[in-house]
Amino acid sequence: MDVSLIRAGCKQAGLIWKMQVESFSESYEKYQDADTNPAAEPMERVLNRLRQPHTYYYLIEYDGKPVGAIRIIDKKTSKERKRISPVFILPSCRNRGAAQKAIAQAELIHGSENWALETILEEPQLCRLYEKLGYRATGQTQKINDRLTLVYYQK
Repeated sequence: MDVSLIRAGCKQAGLIWKMQVESFSESYEKYQDADTNPAAEPMERVLNRLRQPHTYYYLIEYDGKPVGAIRIIDKKTSKERKRISPVFILPSCRNRGAAQKAIAQAELIHGSENWALETILEEPQLCRLYEKLGYRATGQTQKINDRLTLVYYQK
């Protein structure tokens, strides 16, 4: 399996948004988290993030085809943690190791230390993914609604 990261720009905003909506729609229906779920975001928000000076979006390509994306927030200082927010793989391309390889590649590009992210506590496979990559739960959680709790991780 060949997974690669391709730096995205504003021209790819529509593609990223479309894949983001498809990738997060199932969790949106399950958790009804309109304020936090990327499936509920307008395309303009993706475009605005692409314009941020400390945001790096990468298309995740699997065997040469875009199957998702990862956004890295990296202010290039030792005082602030780098963040992954979000990372996603299209439903038809999951469980093949693409997200794991994409995160590892992002860490090669941006450095392997001083990272932060949050994920859904009620989704143990997501927690396992990050733990397998060396991320550890901080103990901090945030209850979004009666169905969804975010758990925070650091590396």
